[in-house]
This record gives sequence, structure tokens and C-alpha cells, in this order.
Amino acid sequence: MTPALRAMLVIPEAAIVLALPPLLLSVIARTKAWFAGRVGPPWLQPYYDLLKLVRKGVVHSRTTTWVFRMGPIVNLAAMLTALTLIPVLTSTSLLGFSGDLILVAYLFALGRMLTVLAAMDTGSSFEGMGAAREVTFATMAEPALFLSLAALAISTRTLRLDQMIDGSLALAWASIGPALLLVVGALVVVLLTECSRIPVDDPATHLELTMIHEVMVLDHSGPEFALITYGAALKFMLLGSILLHTAFPHIDLLDGWPVIFIVPLRIGALLALAAFVGTIESTMARLRLSRVPLLQAAATVLAGLAVLLVLLRRTT
Repeated sequence: MTPALRAMLVIPEAAIVLALPPLLLSVIARTKAWFAGRVGPPWLQPYYDLLKLVRKGVVHSRTTTWVFRMGPIVNLAAMLTALTLIPVLTSTSLLGFSGDLILVAYLFALGRMLTVLAAMDTGSSFEGMGAAREVTFATMAEPALFLSLAALAISTRTLRLDQMIDGSLALAWASIGPALLLVVGALVVVLLTECSRIPVDDPATHLELTMIHEVMVLDHSGPEFALITYGAALKFMLLGSILLHTAFPHIDLLDGWPVIFIVPLRIGALLALAAFVGTIESTMARLRLSRVPLLQAAATVLAGLAVLLVLLRRTT
């Protein structure tokens, strides 16, 4: 793709990418409603909810400080920064550089850390319980994420994320397909964990003893809760994009085909992924808290085996 063409596509691509995350949540909700035999909410309900929250006022507890107010802002800022490094609709990122995969992982960690600190700033033992669970499960998911990225980096011999999941990875599938299949499995578990989906967490639950992510944001209201909701949807789209680009890499077809043929394919893939997550949540029960570490360990083992297979392939 020429620099001039890339510059012309940045604005419309950014508009589509920023508008897409709430629609993914709508697809998940509609899929779950279909399995339950219900009509489900309107397709644009997440957008209506965000607009309603933005118009509301904000209520702060007397025990909270500036940390509580900064949590949603920093979390969304971290996700937007990661958006410039992760290709979503094309195979090229906006501000990618060598080693940016490390920054992406730590941007996710930064958003989580500020959300946890905001929950602890309320002084509530209930939110502190959710924060402890969030940190525990995230700590178990990070090795699987780093090992998966390491397997991709070794396969493509690059540390730049958009170059790891472009046409070179498509060629790697022909020689190390089993290893990359293990990476895809590990990334699925990472996606469900990082985005607090079943079987790790149930975003629709209101049972005190099973809440994880939702309990941390109970004190947020109005525009602050809108930032948290949108940030969670954006995180789902970003991790889903990494998963989809890994599972279905492609050479940058923009050199020979109009972008109108590429963008719908990637949007359709994200919508299909959301439907897949909705299917998982409709056909599986939430795991007991004592079982979640076993799932995280399995993802880490899958990613570790992928790294081992890739290294063995490179040395032979």
C-alpha cells in the first residue's frame, strides 16, 4: 500500500473502528437471546445505553480520591493507544514499531491496574474482593499472552505486531500449522479471561460471591461508567483482532484490490467472533473459581508447546 493511499484511508478506517465495539456487544447479546428463544435487545441498544450514561450525572463517594476518577479515563486512553498499534480492519497498524507487542501487553495491564486501583480507592471490601480476583486471573493469563506473541514472533522473525500477522504468517501456517493452532487456542482463553466472559466470568451476573469485573465498577456512574463500558468493548475488539489475524492472516490485498472488499471481510470476522463468544456463553456454565486457574494453566501450556514446536521447526 502506498503512503498516500494509507493516509487517505486513516480517517474513515478510524471512524469505523471506533464505532464498531458496541456492535460486537450487541451481537453477543442477540446470540444469547437467540439460544434462549427470546427476541433480545435492539441491535443499537449498546449505543443507546452509552448515550444515556453520557447524559447522566456523576455521583462520587466521600471516600474516593482522584484515583477513582482517573481509573476510567486512563483505562480508555490505554485502549485507544493500543488501537494505534494493533491492526483491526487491515494488516497495517497506524504507529507500529519494532517491539510494539511488549507495549501492547503492558497497555492492557495499565488499563487493568487503574481499574483495580479505582475499585480499591472506594474503601469497599466487596470491590476489593473483585479487584483481587481480577488481578489473580489476569496474572495467570499474561504468560499465555506473552508466550503466544513469542511463538508468532519466532515464526515470522519480527517483533513488530502488524508484521507478525501479515502475509509472512500466512506462509508460516503451511509449515508450522499445528503450532499456530495451539496459539489460536491459547488466545481464545486469553480473550475470554481479559474480557471477563464465560466461562471465566459472567458479565450479566449479580451474585455477590461470583462477581469479578462487574463488582469493581459498581461505584462508577454516568459518563465514567460509559468510559468503562466502551473501554471493555474496545478491549474485546482489539484482542479479537489479534486472534483473528493469527487464525486467518492475509497478504495486504490493498495493493491489488479496493479497500471496499477488505473491510467488510474483517468486520464480518469480528461479528462472527462475537457470535462465537455468545455461543460459548449460551452453551457453557461459568466455571467455579477454583477451576479457573486450571483453564489458565492449560492456555499457558498450549502457548508454551507452540513456542517449543516453532523452535524445533526453526532448528531443523
